[in-house]
Amino acid sequence: MFPRAVLFDMDDTLISAYRQPELAWRAIFAEFEADLGGHGTEAATQAVTAAAERFWSDESRHRLGRLNLLDARAGIIREGFEALGTAVPDDGVVRRISARYDSYRNEQMHLFPHAHEVVDTMRAAGVKLALITNGAAQPQRAKVERFELTHRFHHIQIEGEHGFGKPEERAYRHALSVLGVEAHETWMVGDNLEWEVIAPQRLGIHAVWHDSLGRGCPRGRRRGRTGLLRDCGSCWGRTGKRCPAPSTPSAFPQKIHTESPPMQPIRGAEVPHVRHRSDRLP
Repeated sequence: MFPRAVLFDMDDTLISAYRQPELAWRAIFAEFEADLGGHGTEAATQAVTAAAERFWSDESRHRLGRLNLLDARAGIIREGFEALGTAVPDDGVVRRISARYDSYRNEQMHLFPHAHEVVDTMRAAGVKLALITNGAAQPQRAKVERFELTHRFHHIQIEGEHGFGKPEERAYRHALSVLGVEAHETWMVGDNLEWEVIAPQRLGIHAVWHDSLGRGCPRGRRRGRTGLLRDCGSCWGRTGKRCPAPSTPSAFPQKIHTESPPMQPIRGAEVPHVRHRSDRLP
């Protein structure tokens, strides 16, 4: 049977938004190579990607930065060039690079195959649905509308509109309250191991991990005793049809089997504090 309710993440769960940041930075710096103070595209890419990993791995900086991505990325660019031991490009260049990165990400953003179908199938089966996404109000609301998600959910919860976000307990508890369900009746589906697996499991919510790149847990992290974090098919619980071949791991299952139990909990002690991955950065 389906659960009574499902809480969905949005970025890199329903839509491909921030995967493979190194490739994105490389494309941007290739456009701005004349403004990089003599540093080539590759040097700038490596330095800024490393700075981004440091920034987004800091919980306090992440919380503030995701609410103002243009300023956050400008700071990341400066930090990256400072690490190169050279003069930072002037503020105008930094701001243009940050703005171009943002527009590039928006250009590349797309709905995962079968995402609408998965959500619509659950709603048609009577499942109560909530979309819980972190970030500023305007850009996140714009994605919701752009990718036609508004009418598909009973509750849409954007951090910038509500004043709280994952992994705060009240983010999950508020959604449960609005939907009128209990934690044990609910699944949380998302790509972030801390926000959509460990934190909701502490409240008794069943977790379903969407490993869209098919790369598994970060090195040094255990997957948990269930071994259910290996591929698209396992992280989406149970499907009536096998997932696509490894060359297209980001596609959603086209058919959902309703008689299997939800994914079993992953013990927090076995996957401790995994917040961010270098292959998924804003």
